[in-house]
Amino acid sequence: MSLSIVYSRARVGVSSPLVTVETHISNGLPSLSIVGLPETAVKESKDRVRSALINSGFDFPTRRVTINLAPADLPKEGGRYDLAIALGILAASNQLPMEPLDKREFIGELALTGELRGVQGCLPAAMACGKEGRALYVPTVNRDEASLCKTTRMLAARHLLDVCSDIQGQTKLPEIVFDELRVERAPVADLSEVKGQFLARRALEIAAAAGLNLLFYGPPGTGKSMLASRLPGILPGLTEAESLEVAAIHSISGRALDISTWGQRPFRTPHHTASAVALVGGGSSPKPGEISLAHNGVLFLDEFPEYSRKVLEVLREPLESGQIAISRAASQVTFPARFQLIAAMNPCPCGYHGHPSIECTDTPIQVAKYRQKLSGPLLDRFDLHVEVPAQSGDVLVRKTLNSESSETVRERVLKARELQYKRSGKANRELSGSELEEVCQLNEQSRTLLEGAMNRLGLSARAFHRVLRVARTIADLQQVETVSTQHITEALGYRKLDRRTTS
Repeated sequence: MSLSIVYSRARVGVSSPLVTVETHISNGLPSLSIVGLPETAVKESKDRVRSALINSGFDFPTRRVTINLAPADLPKEGGRYDLAIALGILAASNQLPMEPLDKREFIGELALTGELRGVQGCLPAAMACGKEGRALYVPTVNRDEASLCKTTRMLAARHLLDVCSDIQGQTKLPEIVFDELRVERAPVADLSEVKGQFLARRALEIAAAAGLNLLFYGPPGTGKSMLASRLPGILPGLTEAESLEVAAIHSISGRALDISTWGQRPFRTPHHTASAVALVGGGSSPKPGEISLAHNGVLFLDEFPEYSRKVLEVLREPLESGQIAISRAASQVTFPARFQLIAAMNPCPCGYHGHPSIECTDTPIQVAKYRQKLSGPLLDRFDLHVEVPAQSGDVLVRKTLNSESSETVRERVLKARELQYKRSGKANRELSGSELEEVCQLNEQSRTLLEGAMNRLGLSARAFHRVLRVARTIADLQQVETVSTQHITEALGYRKLDRRTTS
């Protein structure tokens, strides 16, 4: 038979749509043409495949070969289709049986020798392949990444001949199995190393308990970055579904996927010179940015006002929607971006505004201009604004006693999260406005207090829901069901940078 069908997978964002590789061999002058919206790397596949087949001992057809990559309107890029194209030619020229190909999918780039090279986006392809009930063949280089998908039967091969031998039933390739022993949790800095800063530690615990956004502000060297780096140690681990989402994003990002980080929440810390594209993603072939690489984890922005205002403003929509859509002329790609934002900033350009012993050298206009780099709508999206003041010498010099470890704090965080999921099926950060008001049944005294604070401080409707969210989380940490005046009062104390509260 001169027509064959082989299945492969494309890479579109974090999805991996099916690509059917149709190969037809007909009479005519020897030629090989590839159709189906291929870009340059795919068009060059014909030369790689020709040499790989010849160097592997196969006959290359001396007739007209037409290869169609369907669907025709889906752009195809990269060398991931090489293996499927080679197998299609072999099947169409009767050098390989056709029937076994129906229940298999293939991705991999071919070297001229026939060896298989790794490709990006192997994990999303494995996840999509499993839903179709087919087995997936991948290069050995992608073995570890593919093993993270436990629901798909996968086989790894080093050479085109290994794949052909397995299809013909001569030599079976080993199936890929996930090795739990290779996952080693990396050591995380402990919260007990932080001296003093009890209010900031408390705020960090509240933020961890519900995945809330937190802004630290204070003079240089007071421990803002140190506190933020301790957050991963008190956060709950990822579920298997969340871990797959994180790994799939890293798989398509072009960075090597480290299997030892499986199950751990990402902690991304881009430099303040990062561009908007670096943060949200983009490019001619869109790739995820820092906010997507921080999906299900933490994005820490140090020296917050030093970022370009245009860069900071692009964070506003993803913080609300949990995703980022990147539009190009040919298509639109959506990446998940459900991250917890932690930021740190100085109170002024010199850093010492309000310091008890060091005089600030900035004028009031300079201080105001510095703070105006952060817009009101962006500040509104932080649940907590917490001052990290300078510590006295005796606090820093003496050995602190009874300082809670990250494990102790994490136990309280896990209990609070458990209470939230038992009550609403989700963390407090994911509650809508109506859901939030429903789980925060306030008494008359609490309502009066909150109403007066909103009018006096000029809080927006968004800030109102942020206060309720923080108060609900404080009550959850105390394992109480009713949100009291005490919880509202503490939550209001974490709104110090709202526009009408600054002088």
